Amino acid sequence: MGKRGPDAKFVVRLSSEERAELEKMICKGIGVAYRLLKARILLKADVSAEGPGWADARIAEALETSSSTVLRTRRQLVEEGLEAALSRKKRSTAPSRIFDGEAEARLIALACSEPPQGYARWSLRLLEKRVVELGIVETTSDTTIQRVLKKTRSNRTKAAIG
Repeated sequence: MGKRGPDAKFVVRLSSEERAELEKMICKGIGVAYRLLKARILLKADVSAEGPGWADARIAEALETSSSTVLRTRRQLVEEGLEAALSRKKRSTAPSRIFDGEAEARLIALACSEPPQGYARWSLRLLEKRVVELGIVETTSDTTIQRVLKKTRSNRTKAAIG
């Protein structure tokens, strides 16, 4: 058995049933590639009587993957269970939109209005400051303003194309 490093707290101990399930999955060879790789990682990392208990570096080299993938797979097994270790991590949901329908409409109305005195037209940074001043949104950026206005045909911040 290989020497363990700082990852010793994520020790893989598979039951006979879990080993049989993983071996069956690999023998059939049917399944998504990442699941088969993770099954192989867990079988090689298993320190129970039936498993070889390889070190992460040896597993990574043998399976042509990274040590971090091996460590993440071991950690998921210990913390979340076998099914979580075999599946992909769920992505977090997209952040909530800064401009909802009402705020977007108010921004467009502002961009279509007359620019402040001393300005020939609205700039993105000027709009950014004004929407915060008016309380349309709490914070925003000129990039966000650009994305919102790009969706409309009447983009007043863009120079006239002639």
